[in-house]
Amino acid sequence: MSTNHYDLIVIGTGPGGAALAHRLAATGKRILMIERGDYLPRSRDNWDAKAVFVDGKYQANETWYDKSGTPFHPGLHYFVGGNSKMYGAALFRLRERDFDAVAHRDGISPAWPLKYDTFEPYYTQAERLFHVHGLRGEDPTEPFSSEPYPYPFVAHEPPIQKLHDSFKDAGLHPFHIPLGVLLDEKDGVTSPTSIWFRNDAFDGFPCLLNGKADAQVMCIDPMLDACRNVTLLTNACATRLHTDPSGRTVNGVEVSCDGEQVRYAADIVVVSCGALSSALLLLRSANDTHPNGLANGSDQVGRNYLRHNQSVLMALAHEPNDTVFQKTLALSDFYFKADDWAYPLGLIQMMGKSHGEQIRAEALPDWLSWVPEMPFEVMARHSLDFWLMSEDLPRPENRIRLDPDGRVILELTENNMEAHHRLRHKLEKLVSGVGAHPHLLERKLYLGKDIPIGGTAHQAGTARFGTDPANSVLDLDCKAHELDNLYVVDGSFFPSIGAVNPTLTIIANALRVADKIAQRMGRAQTTVPAAEIPS
Repeated sequence: MSTNHYDLIVIGTGPGGAALAHRLAATGKRILMIERGDYLPRSRDNWDAKAVFVDGKYQANETWYDKSGTPFHPGLHYFVGGNSKMYGAALFRLRERDFDAVAHRDGISPAWPLKYDTFEPYYTQAERLFHVHGLRGEDPTEPFSSEPYPYPFVAHEPPIQKLHDSFKDAGLHPFHIPLGVLLDEKDGVTSPTSIWFRNDAFDGFPCLLNGKADAQVMCIDPMLDACRNVTLLTNACATRLHTDPSGRTVNGVEVSCDGEQVRYAADIVVVSCGALSSALLLLRSANDTHPNGLANGSDQVGRNYLRHNQSVLMALAHEPNDTVFQKTLALSDFYFKADDWAYPLGLIQMMGKSHGEQIRAEALPDWLSWVPEMPFEVMARHSLDFWLMSEDLPRPENRIRLDPDGRVILELTENNMEAHHRLRHKLEKLVSGVGAHPHLLERKLYLGKDIPIGGTAHQAGTARFGTDPANSVLDLDCKAHELDNLYVVDGSFFPSIGAVNPTLTIIANALRVADKIAQRMGRAQTTVPAAEIPS
């Protein structure tokens, strides 16, 4: 087994690892990025609903097991850019109150050891890096921002503008979703040189145009173009981290590549495989000094798994909804409370339009009994599609672990669901007042898997950060308490998850940790060129 030494190794090319490496690339240090997948092939299938959702063409071919031993296939994607290749590019900041302890009916969402003001400048930098479009001042729960959004909001198309106006007339505060897209648009008209244009293949689809602001497009590609000191190793799965005899230093990263085991080493190792896979890597790296898994003296690695309580719901409008790009509107009026509920409910946002092939593949009996004569394509044309998101609470029993045979077990018990049910009821009342049937149809075939267990798009919390090594895995710099040179910068560090999409917080934190690592290296980072956007 050969050994290759670098200044920094980053395992995983999703938003956290990519943002950190992009930030540190200009230091001139030798950086190795390890990605278990390859570049996602660009083809017509990228925008084919059957290939993406029904056939699951881009999903990892893995089998995990739930707590009862039932097998399932997790909704994971192993490509350069990680799960962001398929994400919906909604890039929200956590609310300021999300960083404090928040009371829910089922318990307390714990406070973060660092507060919003620590993250605010990095949120601003993350919004610039990932080309976020939005408008300050619309969202009644948005936190303080030191700068406007770097790019103007993505305008509503006429049916969504009508929905916006109806919600506003009802006394609500609809706002434009902050979106990461490479869009050049004025007054709703896309420029002829814009990389991205409005299309109906967005949420859960890879972007055929490379116009979605994912980790590959915004960080990996421009970094590799500009920095000779960065090496990307693809089709390479990190299987184990080795330590020196003291157990304090990671001195080797074992990688399976083309059927061979290769060992790499670095002064600093950063793990960013996604909250579930990062926990698995630490658990698989158990040794005599760390018998329960690397950095797991607290027995917290893999525990406190968070993923939001989520629903994808389809309302059927009486009139056709010919919107091309529907994902521009959100409601946070019920985020912290409602008129009939003293606890947080969550966030309502629109998502990409339903496709006939998706509906056909999950035509459940209650759907068919309710609209037996409506063809699937007609149903899709009349659809209004919503993503509902409520906070789930960290519980130590919600965890990912390995059984004695090495099988992956994901133990998950839902909690705080009454808030989610109440949020759905709020939406039912709203859509009945805007020319849609009040009966909401639940779509579970998103990212090809049922959301409750197989849906892993918002994974977080399996190696949370804190000041006490007895109940946290990472310190405030996201360095493992028990090791001197191991950091984790995906969603693992979250103590709680709020009710907004987590990706921007992952990016902002990765930039924050990158600054800590740059100080440790004794190098001030400069600027790596951003992705080039035609004007």
